[in-house]
Amino acid sequence: MIDQKRPTIQGSQILVTGGAGFIGSHLVDRLLADGAAHVSVIDNMFLGSEENLSDAQATGRLSFYKDDAEFVTSVDYIFNRHPIDIVFNCATKALNYSFLNPANAFATNVTVALNLLELQRRGAFKSLCHFSTSEVYGSAVYEPMDERHPRNPTTTYAAGKAAADLAVESYVHMFDVDAVIVRPFNNYGPRQNHRGLLAGVIPLTAWRILTGGAPEIHGDGTQSRDFIHVRDTVDAVVKLFRVLPAGESVNISTDNQIAIGDLVTYIAAMLGYREEIVRKPARQADVLCHNASNQKVRALIDYSLTDFDIGLRETLDWYVNRIGAAK
Repeated sequence: MIDQKRPTIQGSQILVTGGAGFIGSHLVDRLLADGAAHVSVIDNMFLGSEENLSDAQATGRLSFYKDDAEFVTSVDYIFNRHPIDIVFNCATKALNYSFLNPANAFATNVTVALNLLELQRRGAFKSLCHFSTSEVYGSAVYEPMDERHPRNPTTTYAAGKAAADLAVESYVHMFDVDAVIVRPFNNYGPRQNHRGLLAGVIPLTAWRILTGGAPEIHGDGTQSRDFIHVRDTVDAVVKLFRVLPAGESVNISTDNQIAIGDLVTYIAAMLGYREEIVRKPARQADVLCHNASNQKVRALIDYSLTDFDIGLRETLDWYVNRIGAAK
């Protein structure tokens, strides 16, 4: 059922935190395509890129602020300049960052959420869509993992996300703010960071092969993930924003999984790599199994998914063009 009190995307002033990043920039493109009057983006460029916003900039309806949503004064500055109606909170630090700076990975997820919730409590904007993560569940206790699955985070990144989810839920109950939680599983697609220790497995494997390196598998490779194309995630988010009741969360997933070892081997074959795949020790706190139920999201919206083979080929072609041009 459509929430009649919630502002529509069309005609609204929208803020996207982390909007120059992978998921955030795709969301910005979709919001503008759906008729948002104006979109403001705040991003500290931890993994974001202004290049990701080139299409959005061309519309003339985007304001970009290279700043950090962890600082409430930075967010206040945007609200003083723009009459924001809706906030989509995509700001975060990469999962792998929690192995390098665990305290900050936790704090970022909590601080940004609390900054926004306090602004909303004081009436600065109407509706919040908060991005959670499948990592809050930890390894599957049962499969497929639905929204009732216990939250058992195994990294400080995931713990910070779980704490932020609880903050959103508590503000809804205590102050009747209009806030919802979307919980995407493992996104892939163009624009995902492929550089360094913070890259995801698909772009990192592509980058290693395309630059003459060897792909790697940690542990025995049986750890599995539920991969969803970023366009499918964004499509679901904008549809869910109209119908998801305040305080509720919803998985955005394919209800399928692939073992990381099989995925790396598949990417290698698609890119014509026939050399050794390096085996590395298992990473402590690595989630072992992620296979999510999407029963709830299918009941709420018209939900379509990109075939994984097609989406992966498109993604690898994007990296071939991008990394090849950078050589």
